[in-house]
Amino acid sequence: MQRRATIHDVARDAGVSVSTVSKAVNGRYGVAGETLERVLASVQKLGYASSLIASSMRSSRTGVIGVLVADFEPFSTEVLKGVSAALRDRPFDLLAYSGTQGPESAGWERRSLSRLSGTLIDGAIIVTPTVVNVPVEVPIVAVDPHTGPADLPTVEADSFGGALQAVRSLIDLGHTRIAFVAGRGDLRSSIARDAGYRRALADAGIPFRPDLIAIGSYETEAGREAARSLLTRAGRPTAIFAANDLSALAVIDVARELGLDVPRDLSVIGFDDVPEASQATPALSTVRQPMKRIGAAAASMLLTMLDGGEVPQTHLRLPTRLVDRGTTAPPPTALA
Repeated sequence: MQRRATIHDVARDAGVSVSTVSKAVNGRYGVAGETLERVLASVQKLGYASSLIASSMRSSRTGVIGVLVADFEPFSTEVLKGVSAALRDRPFDLLAYSGTQGPESAGWERRSLSRLSGTLIDGAIIVTPTVVNVPVEVPIVAVDPHTGPADLPTVEADSFGGALQAVRSLIDLGHTRIAFVAGRGDLRSSIARDAGYRRALADAGIPFRPDLIAIGSYETEAGREAARSLLTRAGRPTAIFAANDLSALAVIDVARELGLDVPRDLSVIGFDDVPEASQATPALSTVRQPMKRIGAAAASMLLTMLDGGEVPQTHLRLPTRLVDRGTTAPPPTALA
């Protein structure tokens, strides 16, 4: 089987640099006419990335939108469904791309976009990026971005308001020892949920206790470790608010392993309302964020940018609401 030609093969055959090949096939400035003809002749001779590159040379468009994620976990998957639905009647294909093995790999967006922008995609939606100021030549929309300054259009949910609803509901049930399994400290959503948790306690006159905070990092295994540290200490909490559903479901698993009944011995509320939340036993009470709407809104922003229009609202925050199911109850009398 013949090996597929690469951009390095084209550069070698044409006697130019890889960056010159990239500029030539994407119709960018800075390539002399004679050099351009030589590169395109090599592209044709070697059959380099035939369909997408040929299309981009003819129209300066690939007809592909990329959705870049750190991992295909439930939140990203639901956002991806929303993007897909929004593109259904538009002349674009969808490329879902995971550029890292975990959210700790800071800068994965730069590496991914350097591989994809220009030659493979016309624009990108980046889900939970660690950085949002990425110098590339395609339009970008960020979903649930990093805590730093953002020059990109962004879409996110009202994490502060959702956390406030969740913790207030536990307080209304009579809980005062409410723990928090926090998310990723580099994301705005995580910081906002932490702030909502603290505000609800302060509004109710309940002292904030650092020993009732554990880091779950939005991941199942980290959530399990956080739950075990909270539930095996003296004066354990009677309720736990988790920053996402993966962590909340991990809390329930650990509670069960420790012989605790949810919600009789421990109330649990998550955040997201991924499909697994309603399918759990008992069904998880959680804060619903409109993940598919987030994906659709990000796609709409990106399509407007690709059509040459101006995005009317560059920072969109969508509402959240508490969904009360089967994992909350008043605290046990002995522990209240």
